Amino acid sequence: MQAMEPGGLAVFNSNDIYPISADSTLPFAQHRDIFYLSGIDQEESILLLFPDAKAPEYREILFIKKTSELIAIWEGQKLTQSSATELSGVKTVLWLDDFEKEFDRLAMEAKVFYFNTNSHSRAKVETQTREDRFIKWAKSKFPNHPSKNSNFILHKLRAVKDQEEIDQIKNAIAITEKGFRRILPFIKPGVWEYEIEAEYAHEFLKNRSGGFAYSPIIASGKNSNVLHYIDNNNRCQEGDLILMDVGAAYGNYSSDMTRTVPVSGKFTPRQRAVYEAVLRVEEAAMQLLISGAFIKEYHQEVGKIMTDELIGLGLLDKITVKNQDPEKPAYKKYFMHGTSHHLGLDTHDYGSMDTPLQANMVLTVEPGIYIPEENFGIRIEDDVVIQEQGPPLNLMQNIPKDPDEIEQLMQSN
Repeated sequence: MQAMEPGGLAVFNSNDIYPISADSTLPFAQHRDIFYLSGIDQEESILLLFPDAKAPEYREILFIKKTSELIAIWEGQKLTQSSATELSGVKTVLWLDDFEKEFDRLAMEAKVFYFNTNSHSRAKVETQTREDRFIKWAKSKFPNHPSKNSNFILHKLRAVKDQEEIDQIKNAIAITEKGFRRILPFIKPGVWEYEIEAEYAHEFLKNRSGGFAYSPIIASGKNSNVLHYIDNNNRCQEGDLILMDVGAAYGNYSSDMTRTVPVSGKFTPRQRAVYEAVLRVEEAAMQLLISGAFIKEYHQEVGKIMTDELIGLGLLDKITVKNQDPEKPAYKKYFMHGTSHHLGLDTHDYGSMDTPLQANMVLTVEPGIYIPEENFGIRIEDDVVIQEQGPPLNLMQNIPKDPDEIEQLMQSN
């Protein structure tokens, strides 16, 4: 509210419950922005913020679905007005049926609307959202009202985490660690990728996780070279590596881990050499994630470190590197994605690539080397918190990644 212009009125909508077909729907997943601002995790909810409203009681309003005995029988008890206040801190809680009337009245006082248009750099939205429908309706009803995008404010706010948020991410990571330690002795030649996914799911749900924070990648053999492989339907073969990009969710906050392990429980000399190269790049990259650094420059520096490792592995030579196109560096053949992204309520969370890193930002560190001609790819990924001074705190420091420790744990049963 402090970041809004005088006379600004902002509205935030819950997500829809999305249909599949017939009477089937996907499980409800709350829009992260209204959850961040209110703590409300219920469908058909609206948060209205109007800091300059003439009546103080209308400066924060929460609209929720009117509950009834019938709804309680079929869907379970919904939030009451008093429980919504207790959860959110918003004192004025009205039924959703009152929204249009109240919005019309307050719009006459407002000088500018703040609409929450998805402005994430990776967003690719083909479905009209509940937010989209509201924006279309509001613009049609008040065509002469100027508007701004509240999402830009949220990008700044959500990028820097409060301690409570970091604690939720730590909870998610602790559950992810339990899943990883569970599967290490389980992995053997002949096991199916989906069986490993099931073991993770069992451990996550057992520990009150909301499930996977994103579609898990359980990629053995050649599949480990496919960056977004989510079929998870192949059989693990002796001598192969298996790349697992998984993370538990907790309280809507994400964790994001990648570990690559040998199906047979022991790395070949070549696999270990590449693994240790990735590990060195990851450790070196972490040292660069300091307060004040810029992500774009950081990625360039990591590229130089990776280039040296690829030369050491015989995958690149110095002549190729010397003659490379600066816009298409040679290392991209084997390491084609970014090293870090913001993490929080979304796995690819809000945070600008054009502003310096700040303390309490949470990012991933995830270099990888992918060699299709050798039938394996290796990625190692941890989640870190930027500190006021010095290198970041690795929140996944207790999750094994030393190759000797991994081999020992895999052979413990």
